[in-house]
Amino acid sequence: MELTAGLVWLLVASALVLFMTPGLAFFYGGMTRAKSALNMMMMSFVAIGTVAIVWVLWGASMATSNEDNFFQIFANPFSHFGLHNFSEPADLLSVGYAATFAIITVALISGAVADRAKFSAWVLFTPIWVTLVYAPMAFMVWGGGLFSEDGWFGQTFAPVIDFAGGTVVHINAGVAGLILVLIIGNRKGFGKDPNHRPHNVPFVMLGAAILWFGWFGFNAGAAGTVEQAGLIWINTLVAPAAAMLGWLAVERFRDGHPTSLGAASGVVAGLVAITPACANVSPLGAIALGVVAGIASALAVGLKFKFGYDDSLDVVGVHLVSGVVGTVAIGFLATPTQGTAGLFYGGGSTQLVAQVLAAVFAMVFTAVVTFIIAYPIHKFMGFRVSQEQEAVGVDLSLHAETAYEFGVGGHGGSFQPLHDLITGKKQGSDTASGSDTTTDAGKESVGA
Repeated sequence: MELTAGLVWLLVASALVLFMTPGLAFFYGGMTRAKSALNMMMMSFVAIGTVAIVWVLWGASMATSNEDNFFQIFANPFSHFGLHNFSEPADLLSVGYAATFAIITVALISGAVADRAKFSAWVLFTPIWVTLVYAPMAFMVWGGGLFSEDGWFGQTFAPVIDFAGGTVVHINAGVAGLILVLIIGNRKGFGKDPNHRPHNVPFVMLGAAILWFGWFGFNAGAAGTVEQAGLIWINTLVAPAAAMLGWLAVERFRDGHPTSLGAASGVVAGLVAITPACANVSPLGAIALGVVAGIASALAVGLKFKFGYDDSLDVVGVHLVSGVVGTVAIGFLATPTQGTAGLFYGGGSTQLVAQVLAAVFAMVFTAVVTFIIAYPIHKFMGFRVSQEQEAVGVDLSLHAETAYEFGVGGHGGSFQPLHDLITGKKQGSDTASGSDTTTDAGKESVGA
């Protein structure tokens, strides 16, 4: 089969989207404390391992349209098990592209439970969640299921517009993160401990830049025409730019100063909001959408302190809130040139009602199924580390590693045991330097 321009672009777009997950690792890793940075990045990286395998074995089959499906919610997981009848290059590239979406959706959830989640529980949670939550949502919206043109919802109300993942990716991940937070509880000292602040803001900025770069593949990878790709590209440029300015404006008037963390978070909020609408709004609509998303998410991130839930890295405030903003805004801002007009373009309220109901359904479905998955894991396995492990840091206690080495806490790849750090026992003589390493120094090296 000849490698056409469309297939080449899909190949490139898939690589861009996969690159977003390491970008997310930098974004999240910089936002955590120094003693949790590696664990946070590992939670993103391991999502590539677990989700990629699931997607090839049965996930792609569950999200693929066919006549054999369960009440338009998910397709037969065995119809394409192991991709045994996907032989065409176009089919395989489509599966790979879809897999990168599933990967980063799962990785997004991890930011909500930073600093305190058991890595083993997370590894178990990820393949189950992508099977029971993500794959069904992908099928319902993109695979010919409930919300598609041929689905019951689509025929009763209107087909849901979600070009690149407002419901499937961002509302999905935001709600899942909230449920995990409510199940495993808050970090010790939440809202009081100043050491919960980001430890490496340059990493956050770098991660946001990588995410923005990869998002052009995320949004435009499925473009059907050059004209559509051009519109998506411009919208993916201006919406996050406007959201960044909106977020910074909120900080300036509310806090008295704009921050680099706010700029990075605003960019991500705008990217989230434009994701479902990128092919259906004008550039002016994208700017308006970005401003609203940036302001809304900047205000929403403070709600966790008001309501008392410890969403560590603001997955709820950014991804759920801006995901809802982008999904619902299509009902107002969709242009008639793309086939469906929103309320502001004379299209009536039909599409708006469909978008609102789809967002509500996604939140309820994800909340219920995520709870069914996560609660038994927490009950019988434990989804949270011990207080001692949390105090020392999950990098050292779960992975025997530290992100930063200052000459204490280990030598030659061998780290001081957790028990020694807690009890105050000395590690022993360092033969290379002829000096002893004490527990207090060790604690200082990983306690930032």
